[in-house]
Amino acid sequence: MTVPELLNQRFLGNTVGQFMVCGIILLLGFGLRRLLSRFLSGVFYRLTKKYTAGVSQQQLNALLIQPLSVVLFLFTLFLAFNVLDYPVRVTDIGQNEPWIKKVAFRLYQMGVIWAMAWVVLRLIDFAELVYRRRAEFTTNVNTRLDAQFIPFAKDFVKVLVLIFAFLVMLGQVFAVNVTALIGGLGIGGLAVAFAAKESLENLIASFTIFLDRPFQVGDLVNVGGISGTVEKIGFRSTRLRTAEKSYVTVPNRSMIDKPLDNLSLRTSRRVSFTLNFGHETSRAQLLAVASELREDLRQRPAVVPEEVQIKLAALTQTGRDLSVQYFVQVATYDEYLDLKEQVNYRILEIVEAHHATFATNTTVVQMSPWAPTGAADPAGGHPVL
Repeated sequence: MTVPELLNQRFLGNTVGQFMVCGIILLLGFGLRRLLSRFLSGVFYRLTKKYTAGVSQQQLNALLIQPLSVVLFLFTLFLAFNVLDYPVRVTDIGQNEPWIKKVAFRLYQMGVIWAMAWVVLRLIDFAELVYRRRAEFTTNVNTRLDAQFIPFAKDFVKVLVLIFAFLVMLGQVFAVNVTALIGGLGIGGLAVAFAAKESLENLIASFTIFLDRPFQVGDLVNVGGISGTVEKIGFRSTRLRTAEKSYVTVPNRSMIDKPLDNLSLRTSRRVSFTLNFGHETSRAQLLAVASELREDLRQRPAVVPEEVQIKLAALTQTGRDLSVQYFVQVATYDEYLDLKEQVNYRILEIVEAHHATFATNTTVVQMSPWAPTGAADPAGGHPVL
């Protein structure tokens, strides 16, 4: 048997030559898909390089190569099996085709739509990464404020892409009249709106947050008894990182309905406490301690000098209370704690230098007068046993 005769032998409705061409296309496509994906990713990066400062090609490759490989593999399947009479050519599908051919073709269509949507979603991630990197390298206040809007916009656009892909799938794969379907949604729109009332309220609240800007990512806020640093303003909720390092999710509606205290916008932080000295500490010692401590606080760069107040607040049974209050201008909570620690150590040094002593908690117990056994109790007239 000659080679042409062998190639023309038919098997399962196709010639051996058709099977060989199909196999070669599959091998080439499967073997070169990663290389072609990297090439396409590099072309896209070069075309957009002047707009992508701060983002490397490796970061783009990490996002695009996998979905592009899937798209190229599906395209290879189309070319390979289009050589054969099975499953079925796109232009030949009809009512008389076997159901298994229709199922295979529908699944292939769904795979193509899903893969293309995947590529678009990764491009959205790349755009968000570019804008975030650009915001990191700028000191423009508006740019830094707008940077917090990008994660929200990314999620919003992704939802739109997924909805569009779903509608395309309904129209192309299942032959649904999408226009009539969208028009029919108006009838049930009211019921859907009531069912998704809270979600819609949170969505509207998120737009209010971005327009009014009561806080931004990185701010320390207190809302509804919860204090934490804003890490993300999402599509439905805002994420806070508390001082205990827990991750709290607060609905956006609560962020605008409840009183919100933006602690990061404070001009200064207040420190207030009371030093309780014993009665053995003299007036001269108290004056010396207060004067030296007041002078020390006013000399510190982070302390507001005109806000330093040290007063003899009260004379109690246990001692003499010296009230201390000052305000500090620091950027972070750690700096605030460091300054308080330095001041506290300085207070101990000043108190020890002037030989003053702090009061100690004592318990005073009043005993009834002693009376000999058998004597009458003055309160009740009963003998003391």
